[in-house]
Amino acid sequence: MTIRHINIFLAVCEAGENTTKAAELLHMSQPAVSLAIREMEDYYGVALFDRIGRRLSITEAGKRFREYASHISTMFDDMEKTLRDWGHLGVLRVGASITVGSRFLPSYVKTFLSLYPGLEIRAQVAPTEALSEKIMENELDFALVEGVPRDPSLVSENYMEDHLAVICPAGGPFRQGETITVEQFRAQRFLLREKGSGTREEFDRAIEQAGFSVTPAWEAMSTTALVNAVIEGLGISVLPQRLIVSAVERGLVVSVKVEGLDFCRQFRIIYHKDKYLPAVAKAFLEHCRDFEQNYPLPRFNGLY
Repeated sequence: MTIRHINIFLAVCEAGENTTKAAELLHMSQPAVSLAIREMEDYYGVALFDRIGRRLSITEAGKRFREYASHISTMFDDMEKTLRDWGHLGVLRVGASITVGSRFLPSYVKTFLSLYPGLEIRAQVAPTEALSEKIMENELDFALVEGVPRDPSLVSENYMEDHLAVICPAGGPFRQGETITVEQFRAQRFLLREKGSGTREEFDRAIEQAGFSVTPAWEAMSTTALVNAVIEGLGISVLPQRLIVSAVERGLVVSVKVEGLDFCRQFRIIYHKDKYLPAVAKAFLEHCRDFEQNYPLPRFNGLY
């Protein structure tokens, strides 16, 4: 039994239990694929597929084998990528959602590399949903996100609390620090982050719990675009508190509260439950957890 057998078996499953399609994907002959399946069945003494006519149908033993095979293949692939990319000390493939990536990740990476100068960190900044998919495909080791992963294969650990702020045009009807009613809030024109972002998920969760929904006039991946749209009086937005401090202090927008609505959330570390995290990866995650205590952040002067 070899990793080659395992990959052939998985290819047959992914091809709809069709050996001809699997052979095309693997650039092999169909008889060679069928032979590999028979060798596995002979090795374990069980049928992995039922053969009815010319069609294959996976058996219960085959389903259990697929669970093990998928895990083994992922671990083997991870080992190959990690060791081939090792370089001086190693490579960490880190993902971060938009808010974490724009506000925190640069400081995390800079300070961590001062402790591990031989390490290479490759980062991807994207919405939480996209990062979850990359972790499932083993393209990232872990990610720091705002949203809640939906796949049960992903481990999620809270690591920092965050708050969203409601911002309105400075020349509008509301004053800085004012508390408005839910009815006043619902009547506004909303400029929101895109579906799939952690910020949008938290906003949708809060208003769903309050018993209503909204249809945004704008949706954007850029916090800067939304803040600028609010400055121009195009509507209101709900964005991470840490990213709008400068705009509020400069009087470009006002921040208000809404009766009965709590926009508190958690930043999370996510990784695959079967992922092997080396010591340097665990050290980086611990560095992120303790960062605000060990490295007090200076005031953020940009809008994004």
